[in-house]
Amino acid sequence: MSRPDVPAQAPDPARIRRWRNNLAEERAEGATYRNLAERKTGEEREILLGLAEAEKRHEQHWLDLLGPHAERPGRASMRSRLLAWLARSFGSVFVLALAQRAELRANYDDDADATERMAADERVHGEVVRALAARGRARMSGTFRAAVFGANDGLVSNLALVLGIGATGVSTSVVLATGISGLLAGALSMGAGEYVSVRSQRELLESSTPSTRSAHVVPALDVDANELSLLYRARGMSAEEADAHARAVIAAHAHQPAAGAAEDEPRPAEAAYEEVGTAWQAASSSFLFFASGAIIPVLPYLFGMTGLAAVAVASALVGVALLMTGAVVGILSGSAPLPRALRQLAIGYGAAAVTYILGLLFGGAVG
Repeated sequence: MSRPDVPAQAPDPARIRRWRNNLAEERAEGATYRNLAERKTGEEREILLGLAEAEKRHEQHWLDLLGPHAERPGRASMRSRLLAWLARSFGSVFVLALAQRAELRANYDDDADATERMAADERVHGEVVRALAARGRARMSGTFRAAVFGANDGLVSNLALVLGIGATGVSTSVVLATGISGLLAGALSMGAGEYVSVRSQRELLESSTPSTRSAHVVPALDVDANELSLLYRARGMSAEEADAHARAVIAAHAHQPAAGAAEDEPRPAEAAYEEVGTAWQAASSSFLFFASGAIIPVLPYLFGMTGLAAVAVASALVGVALLMTGAVVGILSGSAPLPRALRQLAIGYGAAAVTYILGLLFGGAVG
């Protein structure tokens, strides 16, 4: 049963206040999409402007309901206003991921004054933004993966190293030297590992991409002894599909060689290359982010702190950094940031605690 477009009776103040808030939210969401569109081109820009236009229709619905009460519009939530500002200032995949969560939280399903079409629109908007955010994640996934892993490894491994060595009772200078050595060794190792990993992935992609060098021989193939069908079977078609497609390709080459060749050329794996990233980008990202994470547990010792005070400050600084990296991963993946942040914190502190306890035991045994 469809919802009424207008109220059956005069609205009470609470209802008017809710309509005003909904109007403000729609305006803020429309501004977010328009701000994002300003930083995009081509199809993505058109899609974002289409979303902004849809929010304009929703905005008009609340204006019609409010009538004369629309002269004093409400105020959008801090989250929506912040999102519009971020879109205007940065326009990144980070903002798209936040917009995705905002759309998925839309509450028109439970609003008796919103039409069923509006509720359906908001659900579709969430999927549209999810798809746009997925494009952005694909473009940055190789570098982002290296950055997140690098920062997290730097934080956890160097905190564990510094605490473990410090727990043995050695001097502050030894702890500091160990921390700096761990930073350099780990950053170089991570950078080299990422370079080899991404380079190998790209080489595997290149070796698996079909070659176009044999396209010019298609007109000379025998349609009745059709080796071309073997090619399509090797690419995953059934025997019947491969034979039919091979005959069609040969026929196309016979009538229009240029068109036939273009039709049969393998599609470039641009999306796959984008997701993998480049070897140098991944290596430099991993090196820099590992180093930036690994320097944090060393900072108290660099500033002359010693003993339990240095341990407490190092642990607190790393804890804040772990919460931030976990929250960022959660937002970009379209999930709630708090659980990811707490999971990151628990894993990091768990590894550091085990190493610290082992250091105490080792120091006591040696001493």
